[in-house]
Amino acid sequence: MYKSQAGSSVADAPRPAAPAAGPAPFDEVYQGRRITGGPAHGGGHHGGHHGGGYSVTIDGAELHVMQNADGTWISVINHYEPVATPKALARAAVRELQGAPLVPLTLT
Repeated sequence: MYKSQAGSSVADAPRPAAPAAGPAPFDEVYQGRRITGGPAHGGGHHGGHHGGGYSVTIDGAELHVMQNADGTWISVINHYEPVATPKALARAAVRELQGAPLVPLTLT
């Protein structure tokens, strides 16, 4: 067995933690709007790849979300205001929309 300079063996080295399960799913009415979030199932705009496989909707319309390298989340509505969770992101988008419908993001 290999010994490090500190005298501990490689087998004794700390192991990386198991990957996190991801953000918790949610489904609630916030300020009169139905917001949902959960694992993407390939039906979203990019199959969920920007959101790490996570999908968020407001009244059934997809909110394009992206997870930053530091673990924060942004959307097309709140692109310069990162938040800690997709649920907080959906709530911030509802506040920003001020009752307006979420229009689907169309990329050509």
